[in-house]
Amino acid sequence: MANGQWYPAEWPDRIRALAAGTLTPVTPKRAATVMLLKDTGTGPAVHMLRRRASMAFAAGAYAYPGGGVDPRDDEHHVGWAGPTRAWWATRLGVDETAAQAIVCAAVRETYEEAGVLLAGPTPDSVVGDTTGPDWEADRAALVARDLSFAEFLDRRGLVLRSDLLGAWTRWITPEFEARRYDTWFFVAALPEGQRTRNASTEADRTVWIRPAQAAASYDKGELLMMPPTIATLRQLTAYGTAAEALASAPDRDLTPVLAQARLEGDEIVLAWPGHDEFTKHIPTGGAPA
Repeated sequence: MANGQWYPAEWPDRIRALAAGTLTPVTPKRAATVMLLKDTGTGPAVHMLRRRASMAFAAGAYAYPGGGVDPRDDEHHVGWAGPTRAWWATRLGVDETAAQAIVCAAVRETYEEAGVLLAGPTPDSVVGDTTGPDWEADRAALVARDLSFAEFLDRRGLVLRSDLLGAWTRWITPEFEARRYDTWFFVAALPEGQRTRNASTEADRTVWIRPAQAAASYDKGELLMMPPTIATLRQLTAYGTAAEALASAPDRDLTPVLAQARLEGDEIVLAWPGHDEFTKHIPTGGAPA
């Protein structure tokens, strides 16, 4: 039975065009996504959402809350707690301005899409409940980009808790894809007193699921996922608690993973370095195997 690897029908033609020099790669946009964990009696569960069938990118695929960087997060000072921007710049492999924007994107998108906010009134506290009409009005303003994240935090008297995040991995969308993202994956634990909800207009379903269960469903072809999603799920199966996963994050390699396509005889070989399970062999005149 085929697994649930996301593979767009247009990829073979685009790969051939890239190899022929007739396709110019799109510059990837910076993005962030968060693997939000909570402990259960049988180990940690991760929060996932299913992208609507109408979405232009990865329709029907299961993913984590996340999205692109808001340019304003580069420009405005954000109330900040935890490791410094300089520390995050070194960890993420970017300058301090970009580091702030990427971390802000992780926290903001988690709030926009899951209703969970990694921020608090002091550097050692976190908000306990983000439900209610006033919170929803602010969340909607963030989604519409009527309100910057810095303005939102300032209005609420909050500081971003960067210490509640752990940088996990970094994947860059292949050069032959029409929509490209340079995405940093983070891990975080669900704050006490908060709860997730399907707040995203891009998702038609959300679940809390154990990583091993989600991976097994992918292997059976029951859940559709992009390579970085299933790769990170398999990595999370090694941890017995959310705290263990978060504690391991500082030691993880953030070298970007970028798919490579090469010609071998009468077929194109598509591979993700370090992740052999995603390798595809594409005959020059047929479908991938």
